Amino acid sequence: MKRIFALFACGMLTTALFMSCSKNETGALVVYGSCEEEYLSAVCAKFERTTGIKTNYQRLSTGEVLTKITEENGNPSADVWFGGTTDPYNEAIVRGLLEPYAAQNASHIIGPQFKDADNNWFGIYRGILGFFWNTEEIERLGIEPPKDWDDLIKPEYRGLISFSNPNTAGTGKLIVNTMVQMKGRRAAMDYFRALDRNVSQYTKSGSGPSKLVPTGEVVIGIGFLHDVVYQILDNGYDNIGMTAPASGTSYEIGATAIFKGAKNRENAERFIEFALSPDCVNIAQDNGSYQFLVIDNARPVQAAVDAGLDVIETINYDFEDAKLHTSDYVQEFFTVIASDDRVKTE
Repeated sequence: MKRIFALFACGMLTTALFMSCSKNETGALVVYGSCEEEYLSAVCAKFERTTGIKTNYQRLSTGEVLTKITEENGNPSADVWFGGTTDPYNEAIVRGLLEPYAAQNASHIIGPQFKDADNNWFGIYRGILGFFWNTEEIERLGIEPPKDWDDLIKPEYRGLISFSNPNTAGTGKLIVNTMVQMKGRRAAMDYFRALDRNVSQYTKSGSGPSKLVPTGEVVIGIGFLHDVVYQILDNGYDNIGMTAPASGTSYEIGATAIFKGAKNRENAERFIEFALSPDCVNIAQDNGSYQFLVIDNARPVQAAVDAGLDVIETINYDFEDAKLHTSDYVQEFFTVIASDDRVKTE
């Protein structure tokens, strides 16, 4: 079990992290990316080759980006945000930190739920939330893998589970919102109090648990199932099982947006159009990202279909409730799990 710092101190870590951020070159587009770095790097390199616009990027979790742009308050050191779950994007809208843009390529988005109604963000992919486990460790311990949310609070899973910190990762925020929407607020917080007793580590990034499970650092993870597909296909792990919760689950929409006060607005708009084009999204699956794509002229992600992710049914996730109340839910989450003094994080 790794216990390095309290989750409430994440803001200090985030501030220190950004002190090392590279300076914006004159005229260069700066991208904060919250997808995996392999895909982020490929996207920025292709945009630069295609347009001739010098493009710098930094990979940060969605929570870190939200903290940074909140501190900068309309004078951002980056121009656009690419990837990561939309709950932090919606928090940024409430704080007035994103700039609307009527993207022409948004006409290819497959449904109204995959974009902000006021054009503050646009969806680029969709990922399914689920469970995964180390099959060797499950067998060694003589326990059954979880099938549903309530299984995770069973005493036999004490100290075996990991999911991401809602302060730093949009995935963690999505887990909190999902339980609130499925169980109701009070029951969800009671659930997290019980679940915390089984959690060995809250990771900084949403993909963190998928990296810990195959190595046996933790036995069970909660996160996006496309991250498990990556571990199987790209890293060659054959000791991971996965499932969607039997009673229902939710999904992320990975998004892109322009920051309010972006210094390179024209180039930022060009990036958004690129992000909503096949030139951008079709290279995801060639660079370790296996989410479903949400524009109608993109190439199907066969690895996700082969893994059975296309048949998983999801709840009708309430994005408006998440926009208005995520900060309150996350604050209550930390109050609840701190009540038994068992805060642990990566």
